[in-house]
Amino acid sequence: MSALKLPHTLLHEQANACLAQWEAQLALETTSAVEVDASELVEFDSSALAVLLGLRRVVVAQKGTLQVTGMPARLHQLASLYGVLELLLPS
Repeated sequence: MSALKLPHTLLHEQANACLAQWEAQLALETTSAVEVDASELVEFDSSALAVLLGLRRVVVAQKGTLQVTGMPARLHQLASLYGVLELLLPS
């Protein structure tokens, strides 16, 4: 399993760079399961969800699975509001 960790801050300004870095990292790995630890995420906007969903698209295209653990309450609420929570939670 590949483990990724969300940074303390993930706003619109950092979103593209964060996703690009993770895509490059995953391109070098052969694992099919990816876990993202969101426990350190404190400052974020909806771009954090966009990054997670973009990462999920990449992982699913590689026939893998993605799960987000340690999701802060605000991110959990935002994902629920947008109707994407079930795409990010462990199954």
